[in-house]
Amino acid sequence: MAAKKAEQALVDQWRDILALHARTQCELDRALHQHGLCASDFEVLDLLAEGSAADGGCAYRVQEISERVHLSQSALSRLIGRLEKDGLVERAMCAEDRRGVRVALTGKGRALHGEVRPVQRAVLTRMLAD
Repeated sequence: MAAKKAEQALVDQWRDILALHARTQCELDRALHQHGLCASDFEVLDLLAEGSAADGGCAYRVQEISERVHLSQSALSRLIGRLEKDGLVERAMCAEDRRGVRVALTGKGRALHGEVRPVQRAVLTRMLAD
């Protein structure tokens, strides 16, 4: 009986985490929509603005981005294409590996990130505060 209660508590905790994630994702999408972004768009911009890639450069390989954001490779490629079309990021071939692609923020992308970052952080503060 105790094992069954412990198992149910674990399942309930997992479902609470999923529900919190879903509510937070919806709130982020709603707040960021005013700026032409969704939560996934912002995650990529935020990663690119954060600092240096694994090799110390200012541009990330698409593979590095995919390891840090929770999107499939094809969804990430479409997202990067949209951000590039909007002038927020630019893609370039990797000098060291011609099969690889690097992605970096443009000036416009950096400015938008700076404008929207406080909005995203405010939503996280509100949604994740205990």
